[in-house]
Amino acid sequence: MNEMDIIKTFASLIEALTAKNPVGARQLLLAGYRAQRLALSLKPDKKLPPSKQYAARTVMDMVIRALAHPEKAALVSIFVPCEPLAAAGIAPYSAEALSGYLAATKCETIFLEHTAGKGVPETLCSFHRIFIGAAATGLMPKPKFMIYTNLACDGNLITFPYLKRKYEIPAFFIDVPYEKSGDSVRYVAGQLKEMCAFISEVTGRPIPEDALRQAVARSERTAANYLNYLSYQKERRLPGDLTSEMYGVFMSHILLGTEQAEKYSGLLLKDIQNAGPSSGLRLLWLHLIPYLQAPVKEVLNFSAQAFIAACELTYESLMPVDVSKPYEAMARRMVYSCHNGAPERRVAQALEIAGLTGAEGAVIFAHWGCKSTIGAAQLIKDALEKAALPALILDGDCCDPANSSDGQTATRLGAFLEMLEEKRK
Repeated sequence: MNEMDIIKTFASLIEALTAKNPVGARQLLLAGYRAQRLALSLKPDKKLPPSKQYAARTVMDMVIRALAHPEKAALVSIFVPCEPLAAAGIAPYSAEALSGYLAATKCETIFLEHTAGKGVPETLCSFHRIFIGAAATGLMPKPKFMIYTNLACDGNLITFPYLKRKYEIPAFFIDVPYEKSGDSVRYVAGQLKEMCAFISEVTGRPIPEDALRQAVARSERTAANYLNYLSYQKERRLPGDLTSEMYGVFMSHILLGTEQAEKYSGLLLKDIQNAGPSSGLRLLWLHLIPYLQAPVKEVLNFSAQAFIAACELTYESLMPVDVSKPYEAMARRMVYSCHNGAPERRVAQALEIAGLTGAEGAVIFAHWGCKSTIGAAQLIKDALEKAALPALILDGDCCDPANSSDGQTATRLGAFLEMLEEKRK
């Protein structure tokens, strides 16, 4: 039995057990993830450099903690600053991370189907629909508390209120104003102070100011390492796959401020400094990566033809801040995120990173249900091409195969890479 057959058999067991005994299904899922975690230690993918092997183990640890010890975990939306949680010793996790693992385990169908006809719109992001379905069936355990924001993802404003009612747990909401200004930063900083008080009250764990500064300082060092890593992409590249790129998103958001994220960024920088040159096409990837879709994996996983030099969702949070003012530093990262406000900020940051990495083309992935990216995709494409950076809009879904066309994706991505090769010649 090959690996894919094993995954499908395991998924069938999870789906059958979820309908009868969701807690038992959770324990089976947890046993499978623990076995995979052991394999990542004993038999890592030798095609991956040490940094990406480390990322795979670290993100798997995050998922296992969320399932095994939910009473010690906090559910957060992906743009929430998690340094206060790191300072308090609380394990954060996101709906996107858990749903991504369920999709990779091939057992997403039962959770997507469970949301149908239950008031959950089919146009909602599939990451959120899977998580809502997993919570509604009883597979997903109740976290200690939740923190979410209106930044970037409109799905949060459906998912988190639903989960608050479902689980009957404390929740904290961070409102990020549309306007980018000092007043907005101060307004969000005030909310982040309230968030720290909320965490302390719910958990009984104080958040010392010094520990918070140390966490924000780790974020700053992580960002510096990662931006330095990107500067090497013009001439070198690390072998890797799409899943590793998604791990980078979690490292630069949910785990930002932890010792693990800083270690990862240091390993990444060391690995690329020792990497060889590459003649592959360098791509700038905007938004989510369809890491499970076969035609994209075939073209970009360990490929000599092309590779992702930078992913927007990884680098967007990495900006210089004043670590002596931790609340303002975290607030600035939210207010001045390229996902807050009009798409011009996304274009400007994309062009900046394209210049840093030598990207030869950009792929804008219009993930199903993400209204902000789908609505802005053509504007971003036109602006990038006006600045002489060819761009492709690729429609699809990271989690639900029903919303993706493998044939169309293969044709369009293949044609785009051929065009970039001709342009290079």
